[in-house]
Amino acid sequence: MTWLWAIPEVRWALLSTVAFVVALLGRPAGAPSWLVGVMFALCYAAGGWEPGLAGLRALRRRVLDVDVLMVVAAVAAAAIGQVFDGALLIVIFATSGALEAAMTSRTAESVRALLNVAPERAVRLDAHGTEHQVPAAVLAVGDLVLVRPGERVPADGRVRAGESELDQAALTGESLPVRRGVDEQVLAGTLNGTGALTVRVERAAADSVLARVASQVEQASQAKAERQLFIERVEQRYSLLVVAATVALIAVPLALGAGFTATLLRAMTFMIVASPCAVVLATMPPLLSVIANAGRHGVLIKNAVVLEQLADVDMVALDKTGTLTIGTPQITDVVILDDHEEDVVLVLAAAAEAPSEHPLGRALTAAATARGLHVTVATGFRAQPGRGVQALVDGRHVLVGHPVLLPDGPAGQSARRAVALLEEGGRTAVVVVVDSQPAAVLGLSDTLRPDAAAAVRDLVTLTGRAPVLLTGDNRSAAEQLAGAVGITDVRSGLLPQDKTIAVQQLQRAGRRVLLVGDGVNDAPALATADVGIAMGGTGSDLALQAADAVIVRDDLRSIPEMITLARRARRVVTTNLLFAAAVITVLVLWDLIGYLPLPLGVAGHESSTVIVGLNGLRLLSNRAWPLRTAEDVNHQHALTSSRHLAAATGP
Repeated sequence: MTWLWAIPEVRWALLSTVAFVVALLGRPAGAPSWLVGVMFALCYAAGGWEPGLAGLRALRRRVLDVDVLMVVAAVAAAAIGQVFDGALLIVIFATSGALEAAMTSRTAESVRALLNVAPERAVRLDAHGTEHQVPAAVLAVGDLVLVRPGERVPADGRVRAGESELDQAALTGESLPVRRGVDEQVLAGTLNGTGALTVRVERAAADSVLARVASQVEQASQAKAERQLFIERVEQRYSLLVVAATVALIAVPLALGAGFTATLLRAMTFMIVASPCAVVLATMPPLLSVIANAGRHGVLIKNAVVLEQLADVDMVALDKTGTLTIGTPQITDVVILDDHEEDVVLVLAAAAEAPSEHPLGRALTAAATARGLHVTVATGFRAQPGRGVQALVDGRHVLVGHPVLLPDGPAGQSARRAVALLEEGGRTAVVVVVDSQPAAVLGLSDTLRPDAAAAVRDLVTLTGRAPVLLTGDNRSAAEQLAGAVGITDVRSGLLPQDKTIAVQQLQRAGRRVLLVGDGVNDAPALATADVGIAMGGTGSDLALQAADAVIVRDDLRSIPEMITLARRARRVVTTNLLFAAAVITVLVLWDLIGYLPLPLGVAGHESSTVIVGLNGLRLLSNRAWPLRTAEDVNHQHALTSSRHLAAATGP
């Protein structure tokens, strides 16, 4: 609870409350009247100076807000001798302000907790294997770092040597360590287990997944949802209306001969109970709580607007490679055309793909390395998202990618027959064209994510319809994978613009579309969809930038969890607004029609503000994150245990 004491608003609210209690108990206890007066004055000053200053700043901008209304009401109550009533108003108003400050601070605390898991120093290895202690911030792409047992990984990278278990709980929310070996990705800030790892840095410290999560969660806390913006627009006009009504409640009765004190007291009571404090606090605290909670569980939601859109999603579109699959394809077939040599073709293709972000580049490099081949450096690299890459390798022009790259003519026809045979077998076919002549057709296969089928099942339950698969892969491979997870609507052979058109078609049909992808070719569609979600581990930089949310741990089950939490947040916001409006209506009618004592009006109105804030704060707890069933948890534990056993015993 030390974080609470560090918040100035909390300290001032506590001081105001203590002074109020001392003054309240002082009179019956026979305390001197001057001491009681000092305590009440301290109560007013401690609890009222911050909202008073905020109100004056607002007035300078010609804005009338609830801070002004509350301070004026408290001072007016004291002026007519209702010192206790004004002090009660100050105490409860200061408490609600402290609650809102605590909410914002808790979100910032979640961001700081993420930043604190990143180590400040790293062990960098030079070309001779010599160790050098350096600041983690100076690590560059391509550096090799040594991560010893018990140390944290200093940067996002890929394991070059060693094997160990990594605790990713601080970053992704996973309760169990995950095993990482050669050529597998590790994230900055994750805690190494019992093994030593040599990691090749793939992202600078400022560009790591950890840094992005921290930065964008912090930015998200500053963004405002549509409901919040609407409430703020209405608040100004409503506050002016409250002031006008208050003036009328004073002027009209006085003109009719009513007593000044009773009239002013009724008007001040009206001003207090009609003020929209609870309404203003109804929206942002729940949304901020969800954003912070999601960040702790490895899900980056970039702003509150995204959260509102997530709640409305009724159709999900999924990419295939790197989304439904783990994104690390392996080369299973090499069909050589004409008189080309297999090793030479692999070297040319691996060199051309090496600068690419596509998983195919890693698959080709791994295949060449497994054969002991030396991959040269390519020049003139160019990527065509959804089609392939081209580069100049040892003076030869090399194209690697989609079968659409094949030229016409007999050689192209022969290559297309090889492509058809591989695709019939459920393989993804990639062609290699050297100096305008087809040189080889490569067959690749990828592994389905273990949580894909369960995620699809949950999405069907939430949206009422099965997701659609949008992929650039061939139809046979796409349908084979879709059938394994329960998807029937398969749209294959799509280029980036085709994915965008498919999303637009779904939107024209009245669907609120959520698209999940990871590659450069997914970026246009991610930006077009109502909500775009990128896979943080396998996602390209462009996809991460275009997406509205990022799943850091590449866990597909996080998608239905995000939708569930977004809908829960919407229900909380709606409940808060209805509750706040009902309390205001009841208290206003009570004051206008009957007689509402000022202390009761203050307690009722400000207590509703505190209740609304606490209701939003519930979504910040770990219990608010959608829990999976015991069967799911046991299955995940069994799956992890079986992987560890297989790794320990070998084939």
